[in-house]
Amino acid sequence: MVPTDLILACAVLFLALAVDRLAGDPHSSYHPVALLGRFIGWWGQPARYPPGLQRAAGIIFWMATVCIFALPFFLFGRYAPWLVFLVGAPFLLKCCFAWRSLEEHALGVVAALESSVDAGRNRVKLMVSRETAQLDDEQIRSAAYESMTENLTDSIVSPLFYFALFSPFGLGLAGAAVFRAANTMDAMLGYRDERARLGWCSARMDDVLNFIPARITTFFLLAWFLTRGTAARAWRVMRRDGKKRPGFNGGIVMAAMAGGCGIRFDKPGVYTIGIGERSLESGGPAIVQAVRAVTLSFAAIMAGTLILLAWLIHSTGI
Repeated sequence: MVPTDLILACAVLFLALAVDRLAGDPHSSYHPVALLGRFIGWWGQPARYPPGLQRAAGIIFWMATVCIFALPFFLFGRYAPWLVFLVGAPFLLKCCFAWRSLEEHALGVVAALESSVDAGRNRVKLMVSRETAQLDDEQIRSAAYESMTENLTDSIVSPLFYFALFSPFGLGLAGAAVFRAANTMDAMLGYRDERARLGWCSARMDDVLNFIPARITTFFLLAWFLTRGTAARAWRVMRRDGKKRPGFNGGIVMAAMAGGCGIRFDKPGVYTIGIGERSLESGGPAIVQAVRAVTLSFAAIMAGTLILLAWLIHSTGI
């Protein structure tokens, strides 16, 4: 790895964010993640396998899916000339994360609620897997903003983290692609229903890959809320409610967000996170603002780290 490669990676990081904000996610059946989803949908049917072989099948197809999806990213990152890389890599990296679409989905639910509660229930079905027929206005907003908060890690921080982590080895795009494939498999198969055996590997690997990024996300949220004067409250709620949500990654991020914004996340019959000093109608914009702040500050730190590493390599001749 030479310093110019790291500078290129830094430029790609910010160009990808710009592409996301300008274009969002195109609704195309040929989008790489859409193709990935169809492949997972093909093999991710428990009825295809005897129960005793489902866990093994899940492991084998997890590895195959990661390799197949990441291979084009690896080849492009390895063999594309630097100018072609600079032009194409931002679009490939953009395929691995979603920032603008998170906002669009959440704000779309808010807009639908202005029409009717039923419209809000129908719109939020696009974001969550829970039953929405009996949700009230606040619970609908909660489902939308919970998804946005959880996906701050899954859909933004984690893929950018793995891009930056592996960029010094020339594998930044492949690293982001591996995470995107793993997270998509968890989203489609990581449930405690008939998919439990087949999706066991997908769920566990998503937990492992998100472990460090989730704590980075929480750190950046606390830092943001420090500038808002609510960091102490965010910390208290995180300590109190961070384990209420199943899993050991999403809960701490959601609790920090709820505490810092002074709102409450409520999934009926499963968990209540936060203190609810204000409603999600008034507190929702603070969540959008926090997601933007964490995304930009984290990207800036990752870019700064790549530039610092490039300078160290140049100055020491490593």
